[in-house]
Amino acid sequence: MLTLSKLAKSFGGRTLFEDVSLQINTGDRSALVGPNGAGKSTLFSLILKAQDPDEGSVTLDPHCTLGYLPQESMPVGDETVLEIATSITPDHAKYRRILNECEAKGETDCERYHEAVEQYANLGGFGLDPQAKKILHGLAFRESDFNRMARTLSGGWIMRAHLARLLVMEPDLLMLDEPTNHLDLESLGWFQNYLQTYPGAILMISHDRAFLNALIDQILEIRGRKIHTYRGNYDDYVEQRRARDAQQLAAYQNQQKEIAALQLFADRFRAKASKASQAQSKLKQIERMEKIEAPESSEKRVRIKFPQPPRGSRRAITLEKVHHAYDDLVVYNGIDFEAERDQRIVLVGPNGAGKSTLLKILGGVLPVQQGVRNLGSNVRVGYFSQNRMDTLRANNTVLEEAMRIEKRLPEEAVRSVLGSFLFSGDDAYKKVSVLSGGEKTRLSLVKILLDPPNLLLMDEPTTHLDMASIDALVDALGQYEGTLIFISHDVYFIRALAKSVLHISGGKLTAYAGDYDYYLEKSQAVSETSGLTAGVKLTDSRPAEAPTAAKTPDAKPTFKTKEQKRQEAEERQMRSEQRKRLQREIQQIENDIIENEARQKQVVTKLEDPHFYESGGDVVALNRELVELTEALEKLNLKWAELSDDPLLANQAES
Repeated sequence: MLTLSKLAKSFGGRTLFEDVSLQINTGDRSALVGPNGAGKSTLFSLILKAQDPDEGSVTLDPHCTLGYLPQESMPVGDETVLEIATSITPDHAKYRRILNECEAKGETDCERYHEAVEQYANLGGFGLDPQAKKILHGLAFRESDFNRMARTLSGGWIMRAHLARLLVMEPDLLMLDEPTNHLDLESLGWFQNYLQTYPGAILMISHDRAFLNALIDQILEIRGRKIHTYRGNYDDYVEQRRARDAQQLAAYQNQQKEIAALQLFADRFRAKASKASQAQSKLKQIERMEKIEAPESSEKRVRIKFPQPPRGSRRAITLEKVHHAYDDLVVYNGIDFEAERDQRIVLVGPNGAGKSTLLKILGGVLPVQQGVRNLGSNVRVGYFSQNRMDTLRANNTVLEEAMRIEKRLPEEAVRSVLGSFLFSGDDAYKKVSVLSGGEKTRLSLVKILLDPPNLLLMDEPTTHLDMASIDALVDALGQYEGTLIFISHDVYFIRALAKSVLHISGGKLTAYAGDYDYYLEKSQAVSETSGLTAGVKLTDSRPAEAPTAAKTPDAKPTFKTKEQKRQEAEERQMRSEQRKRLQREIQQIENDIIENEARQKQVVTKLEDPHFYESGGDVVALNRELVELTEALEKLNLKWAELSDDPLLANQAES
């Protein structure tokens, strides 16, 4: 279906790919993964013939149809939503537009109209409407949206309309670049279920690992200017890559030991006439070796560690009888809400239900129109906007923007934090206006980190972040000691952090005193095949089955029972004891490493001393000891690395 042969591509002296070959076959479910900047979108451009490779070829079966959804918003003209969804070819779009124009003007008796009817019918166009409407409904469009002009919609909804077009089209190869960015959880669940029975091949770029785990059977990793293929879903890939890296590291280290021994012999005896030929032979042996490369160290990663905020009161924030409306559109009418210290609450519900509005009211970004908003004593709010530019000034440099916080900090301290977020050197002087989406997200995180609040409100914090950065953010928020309320469509992120769920629909708040899986179970929204929401009945929260859920908008959501708090305290105590044992073991290994390295240095010094050989020292025994020390150090270092990567240490909260 699709063949890439010996591809090479460079930009500005940087090589993205070299000698890359790849085959995509009918029915494949493949995902391109790699850090931001690795070349995923560039590879898509090469496949789409939007760019030419420096070397090699891209061959698509001439009978294969291809559909592509880009990451960024697509341009629209005067089409309605339904017209976009049914415009699966230029001819479909052309004749559909003529029909609509003639019908709007009442000119249905003219030759132009009759010709358009005939041509559209020959294309099978009239049969597209039912399928298009079904798909649009699945993507959360209402019946009243179908004939709306697409240009009146936000970029995210326009992308949904184009996604519907691709699903109606059913191309043989469906290429998707971050398709979940503009979907809420309900639409995401529907979309995931739809793709599970999609008849064509799928090639996608996504940082949503739960989505990948449910759909993908082949991971294509861009690393070291090559594409490495792994069978299975994303979790399978992680395990296989870890095993492959361990094997490569062992082979590399063994070869390096062999090279070191050969080089040591050559260096020691090349000056001796009787041994010179042997020394030269050892050097040639090194030259003839096919060198094994060390596995690439993990790409530059964000290192986030939240300094802990001051402790606030037990009740972090409350809303009482709050009303909010946009002109005639009433979003909330008399809602109550309460969050306590240390809670982790995710807001879920369909797009347009009011999740971001509630977050903005809690953050004081939107004024309370009616009712009361009360902050607890010593509670300070930090708001992380979905639109990063809401809180960033485009004309500032990265450094200037980072220093634009209430807390006065020396430039050196700010530069240090920026460096840990990959803004090092001249990057600190880049204008905010030229930053990528991921860079804007990282800069917004820097500002929170430099002056941490104890009530943190985050709207889609993982958008534009690669998986390594998402992991770093999960680890950091895991040890954050304030109250966290957030919105996210990333199921992995939600499952890692949320301890309670607040469902928002129709102006009502329904609280679930458990994690995301508890919410799915109680709302009867679990898909039998994927574990994500499918066909969620937004107005049916079944309070009889979930006694902790609020029954009316006036009821205050509560989140933790005493039993839950007791269990959490016991779990924290157990983790603390396990962590201490782990730290003691690591300390002992570090002591052993220091001891062995000191002895290794002594042995090497002796072997390098000519007097040692003249005095009749036992060279064989000393060389044997050096080998044993080297092997012992290798095992100790591997063990140290394994223990240091334990999640218990990564999630450790600062005391």
